[in-house]
Amino acid sequence: MAVTSGEERFALLDERERRIDSAIDRYAPYVGLLAGTALTPFLIPPTTDFWLVTGGLVAVAAVWSWVFATQQVARDDAGDCGGRLGVRASDPRLGAIYVAGLLLLMALLVHRSPLYGFMAIGCYAHSFAFLRGHWRWVGVACAATAVGYTQMGGSLGDPSPVFVAGWVALALLNTVVAGLFTYFGAFTWEQAERRRRVIAELNEANRRLEESLAENAALHARLVAQARESGVIDERARMAREIHDTLAQGLTGIVTQLEAADAADAATRRRHVDVARALARESLTEARRSVHALAPGRLAGALLPDAITDMAKEWAGTAGVDVHVEVTGEPIALLPDLEVTLYRVAQEALANVGRHASASRAGLTLSYMPDVVVLDVRDDGRGFDPAAVGRPVGGAGFGLAAMEQRVRRVSGELTVESAPGEGTAVSAVVPAIAAETCPDRGDR
Repeated sequence: MAVTSGEERFALLDERERRIDSAIDRYAPYVGLLAGTALTPFLIPPTTDFWLVTGGLVAVAAVWSWVFATQQVARDDAGDCGGRLGVRASDPRLGAIYVAGLLLLMALLVHRSPLYGFMAIGCYAHSFAFLRGHWRWVGVACAATAVGYTQMGGSLGDPSPVFVAGWVALALLNTVVAGLFTYFGAFTWEQAERRRRVIAELNEANRRLEESLAENAALHARLVAQARESGVIDERARMAREIHDTLAQGLTGIVTQLEAADAADAATRRRHVDVARALARESLTEARRSVHALAPGRLAGALLPDAITDMAKEWAGTAGVDVHVEVTGEPIALLPDLEVTLYRVAQEALANVGRHASASRAGLTLSYMPDVVVLDVRDDGRGFDPAAVGRPVGGAGFGLAAMEQRVRRVSGELTVESAPGEGTAVSAVVPAIAAETCPDRGDR
């Protein structure tokens, strides 16, 4: 995500604020020391003895601040309790030692010269930066007491009861005022830190969101490609099933009728040719409907039981096998896919009886139950071993495999029971899901 101009300005302001805070934290004690040292000669006549002691105290205070509050150290050395800086005073124990030493040095210096009261700037800031809990207020109060002493003139004042009373009053006032200002300053700093963390988290969230969007886009592209490929495979399987159920069966019937015509007399030959012609026309019609993914023609204008009955009677006339059709339960209009599946299973099962079973009788039962619809096709033929029948996998299947694929596609179950010499029973079970509306059964 590109950084906008507003975000750039905010980043610059944020960095500037960080630098100011860092400068105050690091160099505030030195400002007080420098101001006191520079202004003291205007108030106190410089003498060698005075500056030997005062200069020594200033040097100790500068080194003290440098070691504890200025020199950067590794976070492990500075502790993990969250001071502003990676310095030794960030550790709570070392921070307490540092602030106590700084207050003591301030007390000694303001006694030498009231102008060292400027050290309160660093003492206030570092009391809140490096002390914890109520000890922050103790540090501020001690610094405010030292400032009150300087305001009363320090060692240059007259140590009288009035001096002491004024000192106490100023100490209290300084504690309240300095405490409030320091508190709000620390509060503002903490709010700024919290805001920085929130912004950093938002930036990280935006980065992860961009990565997720990119991954989602790539995944979507892969899913689209897979869906397209799956659609192609499904359509190939559908066309293979439809060709098998229409053209293949129709051509088989035509060939059978033409072969029978060759061995028949003139009158019988004409009947076989007429049947072959009718089968060819019907196969052409079914092929066209298959291309457009429409339901079989018999289902276009009839209920499923009627369509199956008509199909079975026509099959019996061409196959020379007696067939009995029975419907149990209350027939209902099912979803088109369910009715097409049951019709095609009945058609394929009867076709298998005519081609392979050498049966004399076949029975077909369509049972409507509350939850499922069951289609049973039985014959008294020679039967077979279902385990020995190969079932192609992947893409289009034929025969039993094609029926099984159709039934599973509508969340149904196909069962085949047979044994050599004992006939065959095919059972297809599909959910009994009623069609919501079925004004035009040809629109499938």
